[in-house]
Amino acid sequence: MTDALSPQPTPSAGATAPATAPTPVAAAPVDARIIAVTSGKGGVGKTFVSANLAAALTRRGLRVLVLDADLGLANLDVVLNLHPKTTLHDVFTGKAQLEDAVIKAPGGFSVVLAGSGMVEYSRLTPEVRNEFFNVIQTLAPQYDVVLLDTGAGISDVVLFSVSLAQEVLIVATPEPTSLTDAYAAIKVLATQQKRQHVRMVVNQAARAGDGRAITGQLQQVLDRFVTTDSGRPVRLIHMGDIPADSSVREAVMRRQLLMLQMPGCPAALAVAQLANKLESTLLKPAGNP
Repeated sequence: MTDALSPQPTPSAGATAPATAPTPVAAAPVDARIIAVTSGKGGVGKTFVSANLAAALTRRGLRVLVLDADLGLANLDVVLNLHPKTTLHDVFTGKAQLEDAVIKAPGGFSVVLAGSGMVEYSRLTPEVRNEFFNVIQTLAPQYDVVLLDTGAGISDVVLFSVSLAQEVLIVATPEPTSLTDAYAAIKVLATQQKRQHVRMVVNQAARAGDGRAITGQLQQVLDRFVTTDSGRPVRLIHMGDIPADSSVREAVMRRQLLMLQMPGCPAALAVAQLANKLESTLLKPAGNP
């Protein structure tokens, strides 16, 4: 573990370092709890978690919006098998109103899809910043929870999206490359965005308890090499594990939500537990995380 998580890791393809570090941005004045679902590298199931977590939270009676914040390589529409007439691209270019881009997804929650291949929005320009900030500010008051399904890595666009959230949920798998890139992402969030804590879910866990052990090992590396402005190490909060489950691949291949098609399978039950923990820790009156 220590070898994989060296103090100065070289991020793999999923974690592309930003050319210029973005300035932390204050979150929009909104009522909803905004949670950025992100990852150090791609291919770890981040969008799967976002979509199924939204379904699980909706089942608990919450008003949930998933905003596709992966402006360059969006695939939330593929996971949900949706074919929207209006996307963020249309809103950003003035071809449509924002309310036209909000659609209902299977599972009852709302989504705003980015549209794949938005190359012109893969860089953090002032226009992208303003448009995205306005989207959050306009929509968030209508919901209890907003999940930002960000891109992977530490690009300017990803970090800006994350900066608009009050909480960060980082998704990782037990693979060394995923953990190394998760470490790189957490380090940037702690040093550039002054995050005091980051929440973590381990996907594709082989055995019960693996995720908690992995989180503990990663915390040890953070304690040693990453210090926040407060002088204390960034706190990594283990939110749960999603076990390796063949039902997940089946649902993804069918472009169906696991929570709807196989709600009793081990992975779906784990997502439901994650939703319960998020609701009890983040959606209650103000207190310690």
